[in-house]
Amino acid sequence: MLERIEKLQVISLGILIGLALVVSTKMVSSTISKNEISVTGSAYEIVKSDKGTLNFDIEVKRATRQEAYKTTQEQLKIVEQYLKDKKITKIDIKTPNVYAVYKNDVRGYSTNEVDHYNYSQPISITADDVELIKDISNDITGLINKGIVISVYTPSYDYSKLPDLKISLLEKASNDARQRAESMLKPSHNHVGKISAVRMGVYQITPIDSTNVSDMGINDTSTIDKKVTAVANVTFKIK
Repeated sequence: MLERIEKLQVISLGILIGLALVVSTKMVSSTISKNEISVTGSAYEIVKSDKGTLNFDIEVKRATRQEAYKTTQEQLKIVEQYLKDKKITKIDIKTPNVYAVYKNDVRGYSTNEVDHYNYSQPISITADDVELIKDISNDITGLINKGIVISVYTPSYDYSKLPDLKISLLEKASNDARQRAESMLKPSHNHVGKISAVRMGVYQITPIDSTNVSDMGINDTSTIDKKVTAVANVTFKIK
């Protein structure tokens, strides 16, 4: 009985393998009959940002608009001196925002009586030294010891040579696609011919250890070191 079961298992396995070979042969024949093969290649490079930007606000709250403005101007001088001591030369003082906050009555409803004014002075700095930008983003809030309240946004880091890098990566991704096509055609003794079409995928600029991808592309500006990945779908003639 056991011997019979083993024979049936062997026969079944043989049938499955035979079917797989038939299906596989049809797939290869279908690809080769078109005289073309389409392969996706990729390439990436690790780069370090060469420009950093930091945005932050000086926040002031005073009883009158005039007091809020005066205090902001005094604190702005201290902040500018701090940045100059840090060797920051590109300082952009933007248009301030000021608005009144009104008092509430005993029932919690807003009245027409002003409680105080909030004055916000946006400032933006840039530098080629990205490590300096990172240092300032972590250190500048220490000015609170001088009575200055600062709201800091996440620094932005960019790589200025990205256009040239994209061209280089496109070439490498196309070469990778050719190598993949050669490997796929090798068992059939066919060879990769001329390129008949190329479709460039979107670039993925991500943190080094990230595996995220997006159909719209990713442009990470939150990290200093980045991975720039290019993808190319290339169609080759088969010869």
